[in-house]
Amino acid sequence: MSNDPSHSRMGRSVEAFERAFLDNLYYARGTTPQSASDLDVYQTLSLTVRDYLMERRRKTTEAHFAANPKFVYYLSAEYLLGRQLTQNMLYTGTWDLATQVAARSGLRLQDFVHLDHEPGLGNGGLGRLAACFLDSLATLDIPAVGYGIRYEYGIFEQAFQDGWQVESPDTWLYYGTPWEFAQPDDMVEISFGGHTERYIDEQDRQRVRWLPDETVMGEPNYMLVPGYETETVNILRLWRARATREFDFQLFDKGDYERAVEQKVYSENITKVLYPNDTTTQGKELRLRQQYFFVAASLRDIIRRFRFRNTDWTSFPDKVAIQLNDTHPVIGIPELMRILVDEEGLDWGVAWEITGRSFAYTCHTLMPEALEEWPVSLFERLLPRHLEIIYAINAAFLNEVAAAFPGEAGRIAAMSIIREGSERRVRMAHLATVGSFSVNGVAALQSRLLAEFTLRDFAGLWPEKFNNKTNGVTPRRFMRLGNPRLCALIDDKLGPGWLNDLERLRDLEAFVNDPDFRAAWREIKQQNKAELAALIKRYSGIEVDTNSIFDVMVKRLHEYKRQLLKALHIITLYQRIKADPTIDIPARTFIFGAKAAPGYKMAKLIIKLINNIAKVVNDDPDVAGRLKVVFIPNFNVSKGERIYPGADISEQISMAGKEASGTGNMKFALNGALTVGTLDGANVEIRELVGAENFYLFGLTTEEVMALKASGYNPLEYYSANAELKRAIDAIAAGAFSNGNRELFQPIVASLLTRDDFLLLADYTDYVRASEQAAHDYYVDPEGWTRMSILNSARCGFFSSDRSMRQYCEEIWQVEPVRV
Repeated sequence: MSNDPSHSRMGRSVEAFERAFLDNLYYARGTTPQSASDLDVYQTLSLTVRDYLMERRRKTTEAHFAANPKFVYYLSAEYLLGRQLTQNMLYTGTWDLATQVAARSGLRLQDFVHLDHEPGLGNGGLGRLAACFLDSLATLDIPAVGYGIRYEYGIFEQAFQDGWQVESPDTWLYYGTPWEFAQPDDMVEISFGGHTERYIDEQDRQRVRWLPDETVMGEPNYMLVPGYETETVNILRLWRARATREFDFQLFDKGDYERAVEQKVYSENITKVLYPNDTTTQGKELRLRQQYFFVAASLRDIIRRFRFRNTDWTSFPDKVAIQLNDTHPVIGIPELMRILVDEEGLDWGVAWEITGRSFAYTCHTLMPEALEEWPVSLFERLLPRHLEIIYAINAAFLNEVAAAFPGEAGRIAAMSIIREGSERRVRMAHLATVGSFSVNGVAALQSRLLAEFTLRDFAGLWPEKFNNKTNGVTPRRFMRLGNPRLCALIDDKLGPGWLNDLERLRDLEAFVNDPDFRAAWREIKQQNKAELAALIKRYSGIEVDTNSIFDVMVKRLHEYKRQLLKALHIITLYQRIKADPTIDIPARTFIFGAKAAPGYKMAKLIIKLINNIAKVVNDDPDVAGRLKVVFIPNFNVSKGERIYPGADISEQISMAGKEASGTGNMKFALNGALTVGTLDGANVEIRELVGAENFYLFGLTTEEVMALKASGYNPLEYYSANAELKRAIDAIAAGAFSNGNRELFQPIVASLLTRDDFLLLADYTDYVRASEQAAHDYYVDPEGWTRMSILNSARCGFFSSDRSMRQYCEEIWQVEPVRV
C-alpha cells in the first residue's frame, strides 16, 4: 500500500477528499450519490471535514497524555459557537478541496453551508466570548477543555408578527448534528434533594454523608475545538441529562402511559431549554438544577482526567485550573469541597487549600441584579449538603473579616455569603470571591468599578486577588470568515500570519495615506454593504441604499444598552424632515438586531416601538430615501459575520458604568466601522487605542452618572428644556407610532419621564450632536472617513482573544502550551 499521504483517506488531494466523502456517504449516511438529499450531502461533507480534525485530535490526546501538563477547565453556562462547517473547513484547509469535489458533481458548496445550524447555546456576549476563548486556547496550544450544557433547545428563534417579537424553539438538534460525539459510557450520576447525616468513620473521625432522594445521569457529548494553523484540537464537553429509570413497564402495562415515562421527562427537563424563565418558583429551581447538574458532572470528569496520571490530591491545583465564567458555575466551589471532604476523606483545611488554589472567577457585570442569589430555602430542599458547606465556608470567612476589621459589624453583614432578611439568600458572587484565588473583570473600567464599588469590601481585604483581563474576539471568525475581501487586502500588504498575531495590523498605518489603498478599502466596504443589503432584503423584505450610511446597533436588547436612545434620535430626524421636507439630511440606514428575553416585557415593547417607527418612516414619501429603519430578525453569530463588515457606524451607547466590556464594539472596529459611543466598557480602551479623533464620544462619564443620580436626577427637567426631545417623546405618547393608540407605549413614556433609570434624556442632546457629526463627516470628507476607518482596524489588534488568553495563561492560570 502506498505511503503517499495524498492517497490516504485524509490525504490532501482532491481524489483523496472525494474518496473520504464517498466513504462517509455510503457507510455513515447509508445512501448513494444518486439518492442523496441536500441534507445527506451537508452531513457527509461535515463528517468528512470532521475526520480531518479527528486525526489531529488523536495526536493532541497523545501529546497531552505524555506531557501530563496543567489543564485549563473552562466552565460556562453559555457557548455561542457559530456555524461549524465553514470554520472547520478553514481550520483544516479543506475549503478548496470541498469546492472542487462539489463542482465535479455539478454542485455549489455554498448551497449546503446554510444547512449548518449553529448551536444556540447562549443568549449574548457571555456565550460568544466563551467560544472565542476556546478558539484561542486551541490556537495557542494550551491544554484546555470547555464544559457546558447540551441544551436541547437553545436560545429561541425570533420572528416578528405585527412588530412584536415572537419566539419559537431553536431546533438545532432536529436532524442531529455531525459535530458531536456522544459518550454514554462516561455517564456520571448526579444527585439532588434528600438529607444529610453525621457518622463516625473507621478512623474515629466525625463525618457527614449526603443521602439524596433523587438522581439523574449526566451524559457527555463532546465537540472538537481546533486551533488555527496548529495541530492542536481541544474539546468542548456538553452535558445532557438522562433519567436513571427511563421507563416503568408496570405502569405502562396498566395503561398509565404518562406516568410510565414521567421520571424520564422530569429528569431530562434539566437540559431541555436554555435559561428557563426564573420568575416562578419552578423556574428558579430548574435553573439551579441546571447549574449544579453541569458543574457536578464537569468536576467528576475533571477529577477522572486528573487521575489518568496523578494520585496526590495536593498536586491537584498544579494540574488543574478551573475558570468560572460568571456566577452560573460557582456552585462548583462547595461541590469540590464536598467531594474532597465527604468522599475522599481529606481534612477540611487541606480541602479548602486545594479548592482555593483551583478556582478562578470572572465577573462579567456591575449590575447587582445580575449577581446571582439563591433562596436558602431552595438550597435546603435541593442541595442540603452544599448549604452546610457554604455555612462552614462563610463562618470561617467572617472570622477572617472580623479579625481584619474589628468592630465593623456592618462590613461583616455586607460581605457575608448569606444575605440576611425576610428571605435569606446565598450570594453567589461572594461565594466565588471567597473561594477563588483570582477575581477578574473584563475591561479596564469595569475591573476598576468592580474593585471600587461592586466588590469593594472584598478588594479591600484581598487586593491581590483582583485584576483586569480585557475581553477579545477571534479574528479567524470575525475577520477571515466574515470579511474575506478585507483579509485578502491585508494579506497583500502584510503577508501571512497576522491572524494569529493581530497586533501586526499596526503595520497598516504605513498605507493610510496611500490613495490606492484607501480606494481599495472603500470598495471593499461597498461590496460588504451590498452583501448586507442582500441579507436585509432576504430577512426583512426591505431594500436599502448602499450609498447611505449604514448605522448599526446589534446586541442583546436591554434597557441599559439604550436601543431606545437610538429610537429617539431616529424620531428626531424624521420630525425634522416632516417639519421641512426640503431639509438636507445625510442619507442613513439604521440597522437593528436584538433579541429580548421572553419574560422581559419592557424590552419586547421597545422592539415593537422600533418596528413601528420603521414602518412609519419607511412608508412616508416625505422621507424620500433619506432614512430607512430595519430590524433584522433572529440576530445570531452567522448574521453578525455579515453585519459587522458592512457597518459604517457602530452604536455603543450604553450608559457609562453599566456595560462590562462588550465585544461587538471590537468586532465592528476591527472591520473598519467608526464608533459612536460612551466611555463605557471596552469603549474606553478602543478610544485610547484608535485615538480620540477617530471616535465619536458623547455622554456622561461614570463619575458624572453617579453624581447626577446622587443629586436627585429629574428627567422632566431635560424633557422640558429640549424642544426636539419633548416632541419625540410626545409623538410616542400621542400614538404617532401606534396608529393613534395612546396606551400601547405608555409604559415606555412613563419610564422615561418618571425614572429614566439609564439617563437617556440626560445624554440625548450630546448623543444627537455626536451622531450628526459622524454623518456629516462621512459625506463631507470621504477620504478622511476612510482614513479613520483604516486606523480603527489597524489600532485594534489588541482586541484579539489570543491576547486575552495569553494574559489569563500567564497571569492567572500559570499554564504552558503543549505543541502537538
